[in-house]
Amino acid sequence: MLSTNAARPGRDQVNQWGRHQMNMQVSTGVQPPPPPKTLGDMQLPLVMMRDIMLKTMYRKNIDTVSELAEAVCLPRAVTQEVMDIARGQKLLEATGISSAHGTGEMGYQLTEAGKSRTMDALAQSEYFGAMPVPLAVYREQIKRQSIRDIQITRNELTKAMGHLVLPPSLIDHLGPAVSSGRSILMYGPPGNGKSSISNGIRDAMGDRIYVPRAIEYAGQVITVYDPIVHSKAEVEVDDPNSLRRKRTFDTRYVRCERPTVITGGELSLSMLDLVYNPSARTYQAPLQLKSTGGIFIVDDLGRQAEPPQNLVNRWIVPLEESKDILALQSGEKFEVPFDTLVIFSTNFHPNEIFDQAALRRIFFKIKIDGPSQQDFLKILALVAKKKGMALDEAALLHLLKVKYPTIQNVYANYQPVFLIDQMISICEFEGIPYQMSPDLIDRAWANMFVKNETIVK
Repeated sequence: MLSTNAARPGRDQVNQWGRHQMNMQVSTGVQPPPPPKTLGDMQLPLVMMRDIMLKTMYRKNIDTVSELAEAVCLPRAVTQEVMDIARGQKLLEATGISSAHGTGEMGYQLTEAGKSRTMDALAQSEYFGAMPVPLAVYREQIKRQSIRDIQITRNELTKAMGHLVLPPSLIDHLGPAVSSGRSILMYGPPGNGKSSISNGIRDAMGDRIYVPRAIEYAGQVITVYDPIVHSKAEVEVDDPNSLRRKRTFDTRYVRCERPTVITGGELSLSMLDLVYNPSARTYQAPLQLKSTGGIFIVDDLGRQAEPPQNLVNRWIVPLEESKDILALQSGEKFEVPFDTLVIFSTNFHPNEIFDQAALRRIFFKIKIDGPSQQDFLKILALVAKKKGMALDEAALLHLLKVKYPTIQNVYANYQPVFLIDQMISICEFEGIPYQMSPDLIDRAWANMFVKNETIVK
């Protein structure tokens, strides 16, 4: 990942004008979530915390405070406080140091009343492990690591796009769009790198943020961290033998690279709602909540079963008000922060799939055209060099003077890779060294386009 030179300021109270001002200042980077020091810092219902600890002890067969603290991702002192409460309620009992695997720690086990309470708690919700972060607390962390606070320079963006051949004017448009943290619509003919550009934008955001393993709202647990979506960053490991364990941040969060969620033709409106697991009686965060602090890419807009207008209508409130509305099984609706750079990518002209009201709400519209002949040849030369194929003047002249006039000299960025891969496959089949010739160009070209003809059925 590319690291940006501009640091990310974290402020608790910022408006849009204030964000612009902050981007002009030197900042100190993303502020980590501070670990809770006392039970009062948790802001969770005591019964909920106690039950999660009992369930974790039962499911993971844990009998010491240090093991339990690690399992529920809390400091030992806070864990001990909850254990003492459970012990006072006759749900736990001490078993002595001898049962604690020779670590010198006091061991604990569930009493009969504790086992009964654990079974009741599991019947209500199967969730155990990391203690959830209250939604209100998570809101504060989102402010500390907002995507809107990112300021990417021209050099950083150009470097992140280094593997692509792009006209300088495109960087002129992309830079302000990315730095604004606002929605972007990229449109243009297929095969010209809209998806690759989206990935380059992601690579330019080289800092780290903190993703909660789970959040809590109204007593319900919503899991957020997803190893498929979130790329875990390296973190310092505490020495288990140290008396003073070093906690640099609240370990209920996972330190990750800014997330990127990519969806395509499979995207449906239901994927943007909370997913309820009736067996575990917990919720899974929708895609846009998982992408908080990062990028949400809607690729191939217009290829989904849902009309594109309906999909964009679903984004209107999040895009305009920086908040999203989710609903629990009970029907109760609640607000969650929306802090995501949304990138729409389509092969259609925007006027074909959106009305003007929808287009007005997408802040940046950037056309991604095919390359010029000069850029096409540049890409072809780079691909050929990478794949070990020598350029041939006769073959190139045949390509430019004979083949491309048949398609009105319309070039696309995918074509150099396609043609060279085709020629390599032919060479391997024929048992000849990698080479380029007019004949091989013709054979490769035949696979790039389908001839218009009527199939007799």
